[in-house]
Amino acid sequence: MKRVKIAELKDQLSRHLRAVERGAEVEVTDRDRPIARIVPVGERAQVRTVPPVRPFSSIRRRRYRPAGWGVSSTELLLEERQRR
Repeated sequence: MKRVKIAELKDQLSRHLRAVERGAEVEVTDRDRPIARIVPVGERAQVRTVPPVRPFSSIRRRRYRPAGWGVSSTELLLEERQRR
């Protein structure tokens, strides 16, 4: 099994996916800590689709009321980004 860092996976995604398609397994690491494994889909794997309960057009224009918090979501987002 090949181990790759996130940055390498992002830079060479197509190459790694082709290797997986040929049967290889790829372990994705973040600071040498395994976080994911990409494995080939078995030949018997089937994709099952589930029809929607209602058509998307019936909920497309649905809008939700504001949460009513004392601060805007933009302010919360900016605060979170400043901590990084």
